[in-house]
Amino acid sequence: MRTGVMALALGLLTLRFLPVLPPVWLLLLLPVMALMLLPFRTYPVAFFLFGLSWACANAQWALDDRLMARLDGETLWLEGRVTGLPQNAGAVVRFELSDSQSRRAALPRRMRLAWYGGPPVMAGERWRLAVKLKRPAGLLNPHAFDYDAWLLAQRIGATGSVKDGNRLSEARWAWRDGIRQRLQAVDAQGRTGALIALVLGDGAGLSREDWQVLQDTGTVHLLVISGQHIGLLAGLVYLLIAGLARYGLWPGRLPWLPWACALAFAAALGYGLLAGFDVPVRRACVMIGLVLLWRLRFRHVGAWWPLLLALNGVLLMDPLASLQPGFWLSFAAVAVLIFIFGGRLGPWRWWQSWTRAQWLIAIGLCPLLLILGLPISLSGPLVNLLAVPWISMVVLPPALLGTLLLPIPVLGESLLWLAGGLIDWLFTGLGLMAGHLPAWVPPAVPLWAWVIGALGAVLLLMPKGVPLRWLGWPMLLLLVFPPRPLLPPGIAEIWQLDVGQGLAILVRTRNHALLYDAGPRMGDSDLGERVVLPTLRKLGVDELDLMLISHAHADHAGGAPAVARGLRVKRVMAGEPEGLPAGLNAEGCDSARQWAWDGVNFQLWQWASAGDSNQHSCVLHIEAGGEGMLLGGDIDAAAERALLDSPLGVPTDWLQAPHHGSRSSSSMALLGRLQPKAVLISRGQGNSFGHPHPTVLERYRRRGVQIYDSAEQGAIHLQLGRFEAPWTMRQERRFWRNPPPSSP
Repeated sequence: MRTGVMALALGLLTLRFLPVLPPVWLLLLLPVMALMLLPFRTYPVAFFLFGLSWACANAQWALDDRLMARLDGETLWLEGRVTGLPQNAGAVVRFELSDSQSRRAALPRRMRLAWYGGPPVMAGERWRLAVKLKRPAGLLNPHAFDYDAWLLAQRIGATGSVKDGNRLSEARWAWRDGIRQRLQAVDAQGRTGALIALVLGDGAGLSREDWQVLQDTGTVHLLVISGQHIGLLAGLVYLLIAGLARYGLWPGRLPWLPWACALAFAAALGYGLLAGFDVPVRRACVMIGLVLLWRLRFRHVGAWWPLLLALNGVLLMDPLASLQPGFWLSFAAVAVLIFIFGGRLGPWRWWQSWTRAQWLIAIGLCPLLLILGLPISLSGPLVNLLAVPWISMVVLPPALLGTLLLPIPVLGESLLWLAGGLIDWLFTGLGLMAGHLPAWVPPAVPLWAWVIGALGAVLLLMPKGVPLRWLGWPMLLLLVFPPRPLLPPGIAEIWQLDVGQGLAILVRTRNHALLYDAGPRMGDSDLGERVVLPTLRKLGVDELDLMLISHAHADHAGGAPAVARGLRVKRVMAGEPEGLPAGLNAEGCDSARQWAWDGVNFQLWQWASAGDSNQHSCVLHIEAGGEGMLLGGDIDAAAERALLDSPLGVPTDWLQAPHHGSRSSSSMALLGRLQPKAVLISRGQGNSFGHPHPTVLERYRRRGVQIYDSAEQGAIHLQLGRFEAPWTMRQERRFWRNPPPSSP
């Protein structure tokens, strides 16, 4: 039986690793094959095929529910019901719309919308909206958060921006949103957002600084409701009834054990529903239900069996859960605890169990955090020793009890005020620790090194008597100090990152690194912080010898402060240094400057008679092994003519499309003189500027120039000096990614 359950789990999990989904005919054939195998007692194979077919069918249904390609970028009037917890943050309202209908076309059942300058939106309301629709698509960068996978896991078939709308009906059955509004009105000593996160699992009210502190200290799990909170509440209810029965305070006509199990599970399920019933909550509820069921029948149950059944239960309910990092972390953390506490020859003292559990969980989850591309908290094991009991035993009881007693004047609000103050004390301590020891973003490691490091972590989790256990430390250190292949002299590695409507290009030689532009910042969206900085760290860049900002426009310079805060930058140069934040201490672009790093030649140029900001762009030419590249910023035809009379007006192999391929750039004169073989375009998909312009694309095609577009290919990687075709993120096939859109 257990082998069949394990095979079912493997079949369900296989979905996560498929580059493409099987064709429909094969999906129909797989369960038939499984049924045919059952009479021959090949249960593991049959259960594996059942799991695989069920997972793939669910994924195909979710893909089929995505917005049709012909509606991408179209504005439609539609009707739908607001679900989940809308985020009313400042000038923008973000919410999910379900059961959407339009007279003009069939729409996905679930969409994620943003309304800039819109009115407050409440869950349960029905709206008629004019929405500019987009197919689900995220930025594609190496080792970065996969937004496409997240959208599919949430079964969101389209995103969009609301242009206009009117409310058709008031909120109905929106009890979670109603509780949130009541909590928002409570004085929680400035920690209302954290209180709502703890009670409802909605972290939208936490500031960016709060999230950073939680990430740096490894305590995100404390305010994003986890199985720990669910298990604690169920355990308290069970122990309360058991205690009443022991001292004769429980009604004798009611058998205490069935009531204790039933009420404990009801408490867990109720808290889970309050928290939105996410993956960690589902896992906890299933495991608690199984343990209570076995307890009710007076049978001893091992720890691995409930975990395995919980894994299957979660995946059978939602096979796409395996696309989310939280799924893997949730089950892995429980598996590590079971592994380190099971099979010991003797029990540890309580304080040994508690301290060792924190350190061993950190070791056990390290390989998983690394392969998921998540930061690793260096202070987490120490901080959690105090933070976990503080939240579980001190903060959570008054927070939940206060929420329950809110209808009673003063009493509920007083408890929530107390819980808010306790959370504020916690954040004060966490902030001090985060300031001294921030999270570490390790560089990506080769697969072979990761496998050795993961085996080392398993060795370290073994009991002390296991032979050669000490070898786990040098094996684990491969994850901390991975081998880094050095570029040969005379070769330049180029990464054009996918930063939407902006620009960020990393140039590396054997011993040096340069960043040309740092991505956009628009309002509270800073892609320098969200994309450029973590990608540089993942690529092993510890410091920048030069950050060169072409000009001061936000789509090129907006991310520069975040990069400068997160990495050591030896020198900053810019086409418009006066337009950058003072803290960057940028120098002007020296038009006559030339230098060489490790056999790679660099040369700057700027138009002396530049008019507007775009024309002030500092242009960089790179030459490695006879292969050249020109990075032009946002110059257009006027500056291009001046460039042709400069030392940079020579044939080159690669051209970074000036001004994102706008109509006023990439003139015939420039293309005729430079004769590029390929062009790199950095732009946002469906951007409002119409970049790249069809006229410019036609110019490239007429001259036989190969086009590489970040909106179609994602991040683009090449090695200058090898005269080879580049590698793009789109070549890394994943079934949840839309096929590349066609250029305009």
